[in-house]
Amino acid sequence: MNETAADLILTGRYLLTMDEGQSLIEEGGVAIGGDTILAAGKAAELTARFPGAQVIAEPHGLIMPGLVNVHTHAAMSLFRGLADDLPLMRWLHDYIFPVEAGLTGEVVYQGTLLSICEMIKSGTTSFCDMYLFAGDVARAAEKAGMRAWIGEVLYDFPSPNYGELANGFAYTKDLLDRYRDHPLVTVTVDPHAVYTCSPDLLTRLGTMAGDEGALYVIHLSENEEEVRTCRERYGRTPVAHLEALGLLGPRLVADHCVMLTPGEIALLAERGVKVAHCPESNLKLASGIAPVVQMLEAGICVGLGTDGSGSNNDVDLFGEMNTAAKIHKVDRMDPTVMSAATTLHAATLGGAGVLGADRLIGSIEPGKKADCIVLDLDQPHLIPLYHPVSHLVYAARGSDVIHSVINGRLVMRNRRLLTLDEPAILARAAEIGAGFHPGRDGG
Repeated sequence: MNETAADLILTGRYLLTMDEGQSLIEEGGVAIGGDTILAAGKAAELTARFPGAQVIAEPHGLIMPGLVNVHTHAAMSLFRGLADDLPLMRWLHDYIFPVEAGLTGEVVYQGTLLSICEMIKSGTTSFCDMYLFAGDVARAAEKAGMRAWIGEVLYDFPSPNYGELANGFAYTKDLLDRYRDHPLVTVTVDPHAVYTCSPDLLTRLGTMAGDEGALYVIHLSENEEEVRTCRERYGRTPVAHLEALGLLGPRLVADHCVMLTPGEIALLAERGVKVAHCPESNLKLASGIAPVVQMLEAGICVGLGTDGSGSNNDVDLFGEMNTAAKIHKVDRMDPTVMSAATTLHAATLGGAGVLGADRLIGSIEPGKKADCIVLDLDQPHLIPLYHPVSHLVYAARGSDVIHSVINGRLVMRNRRLLTLDEPAILARAAEIGAGFHPGRDGG
């Protein structure tokens, strides 16, 4: 039987597979056929083995898996800088919810395209999004050829998308049916938070997620006010609240998890809950520093997210890695914790694990989906290079990414987007942004 032909081979100075051993191959490469990685190894061996393939050779390149952003509100790119230097609840209730009340599907579509441009150009190939008009988020991901987990956020009050809550269930079910076997888009079930969702809503959505085999994505224990509010209403913390409702489990993706007790960390680990860590948003909103080192020590699967650009203010995971590694060293007063290898794992294979997709993406291994990026190492801030993994976390920037492949498709080459009209997207976003008016003290 003839071997499957390769369509594309990427070669470079290094191939960093991000498999469990974080294998580094000098003069390495990856061969791709269709949407799948066929082989990874020495570049010369791959080009000889697959003579008919297109070859993109980068003598100064580092090939690695695309980054996985496990928590975004992509369309909030349109709110970047709209309301800064505010506490979370004031930022949310006085600025974000009011402007979101006037959103349309088209605005969300355009904002998501803007974020996707930024994500692809900074090395992200997969993102998990919870927002309004999720169908339009999915539409943008499809157009871009981006891998995405998307969910319509539900809460007790009416939504600018679906109106009354009953319609939200129907909207979510329609999304689940529409994208059930889609190669790039996976639908999640997304209650907003314990302070915006009644116990009945939380449990109904938990049942839906269980019946559909879908991830259950929720903001959890993000700051002190959330914990205090939950205690006042229900006599327990947000984590204890979800446990009492029978909702903690391996399909739960808990976003933020800043305010956790040691007992709660142990409980999340026991239940197999996954955590999305968003350090820059947590810092900017002064929510606190999530106890991620303790979570990892307990065996919790942790991935990195940027949150939305309204509270970050970007979706660059290279910057997020740099921040994550450093703040935990200071938090623990220990320079050895949250090492470069640990942090890079959280942005790749760990992030894939949070989304239940570590058998498909997150590392460059034969049989996995071909989600790969290439960085140009021939940069002043990357020379000399002693330890590539260290450089990726502490020195590299999103702008160092020159090529991106998602699901076997070349979506960026030499920093030019191939699936999107970037100038048109930027112009449309600027036009939409001109219609938003921040408050006097919102900037």
